[in-house]
Amino acid sequence: MNEKILKKLKEIEIQKDVKILLAVESGSRAWGFTSPDSDYDIRFIYKHKPEYYLSLWEQPDVIEFMTEDNLDGSGWDLRKSIKLLAKSNAPLIEWLFSPVVYFQDDAFAKQMREMALECFSPIAVLHHYLGTTKNFIEVCEMEEVKLKSYFYALRTSLAGKWIIENNTFPPVAFAELLVTAPKNVQEKIIELQQIKATQEEKYMHLKEVLITDFLLETVKFNQENASKLGSGKKLSEELDLFFGEMII
Repeated sequence: MNEKILKKLKEIEIQKDVKILLAVESGSRAWGFTSPDSDYDIRFIYKHKPEYYLSLWEQPDVIEFMTEDNLDGSGWDLRKSIKLLAKSNAPLIEWLFSPVVYFQDDAFAKQMREMALECFSPIAVLHHYLGTTKNFIEVCEMEEVKLKSYFYALRTSLAGKWIIENNTFPPVAFAELLVTAPKNVQEKIIELQQIKATQEEKYMHLKEVLITDFLLETVKFNQENASKLGSGKKLSEELDLFFGEMII
């Protein structure tokens, strides 16, 4: 599959006349709780030729594609990516630290990761994860729950808890986040993870009271402790300089 993904990315470079600087897996395959029919969520950062950045007018800064064999691609232009980095955008930082890398310009990736850690704003990223968790809470309280929803809510709630307890950007791999949960919750999550690995994405599971209660408790914990967190560094000049170097 890696060869097929790299071939598709090369096609995108030719079709759109861009250069891809980083391409990774995002979503369940990066997080570590795939189902047999999970898509490949390919996320990438690309740059145009210098003249693109000299235009007075706004131009498209996103490239998306979907293939018949479940390759779901979405890429952001370099300028858009760096602006989002300045805001400590959680999805972008997740891309940068994805455990599944399809391609990278080593120098670019190294510098982006270093600046991401400096720009990291605990309060901003926590609120991102809180908002995402809340989107799933209602469905997680129903008598039958899409197992996928449980895992999306668990990942973001544990990520928020990680930030409060460690003041660092949370691991992308779900297994590394599990240490923040009580032992009995960890055991139940691992049991559910084994079920998810054999079931399709639409699989419905009877409500697990232990998991639902843990989610509600964790959301409350994250909300109550959010005000204690700080923000990230402002690297306006450094990011501007980096951008200028990259587009030459």
